[in-house]
Amino acid sequence: MRGSGPDTGKTGADRRTRVHVVSDVHGNTEALARAGDGADALLCLGDLVLFLDYADHSRGIFPDLFGVENADRIVALRTARRFEEARALARALWEGRDREAAILEGVHKQYAEMFAVLPTPTYATYGNVDVPALWPEYARPGTTVLDGERVEIGGRVFGFVGGGLRTPMRTPYEIGDEEYAAKVEALGPVDVLCSHIPPDVPELTYDTVARRFERGSAALLDAIHRTRPRYALFGHVHQPLARRMRIGVTECVNVGHFASTGRPWVLEW
Repeated sequence: MRGSGPDTGKTGADRRTRVHVVSDVHGNTEALARAGDGADALLCLGDLVLFLDYADHSRGIFPDLFGVENADRIVALRTARRFEEARALARALWEGRDREAAILEGVHKQYAEMFAVLPTPTYATYGNVDVPALWPEYARPGTTVLDGERVEIGGRVFGFVGGGLRTPMRTPYEIGDEEYAAKVEALGPVDVLCSHIPPDVPELTYDTVARRFERGSAALLDAIHRTRPRYALFGHVHQPLARRMRIGVTECVNVGHFASTGRPWVLEW
């Protein structure tokens, strides 16, 4: 097992542990700086990067490079699921630019700001729009990064699975179903199953504003049925049809679109 959780300083019946959980931070550094207030630990389930804010098209790496009007156009195409046209527009905009260098410059800037405000201890995993290769550069000693790994916090075992599954959006950290399933399998039984994407359940994967199903994981759903964790925590779907539901004994909770709410989800025992 990698890492161990915080000591609350209490003993016996008085010992309680409180963790705050966030996901889909998408550049909300100000709220992230307060997210761990009053908690023994902060859990971050990924998507720190803000490439394009679908609610405010003036925010993110894309409008910084190409302006709000082009951001409006590409959001409209993606929302209409006209992905080929969206990709054609993007290719035209990127022509003559070093795409990778420009995006990485923006990601570096955002990571420097966000990792600097994470409290100690923080346990974090990647979202589908994150760039895992850059995290070692910014994760401080108080931040433990886990992906297909477990950690004990306050006597409970938490398992973390980062990233997303492949989609037409082609975001930076999408992997194949078999690779993702192997990470889930590596965890074994846990008390709390933490992932960026939800299990593959229609009520949990449908976004009511984007009006589409996001990809959920069949491997996560299978692990819930087999290992019966107390909780399955995730994000990714910003406006889900159902924010929480029970699958057998497991309480499945979308911890929220933190970029919008600025409020962590609280788990205490």
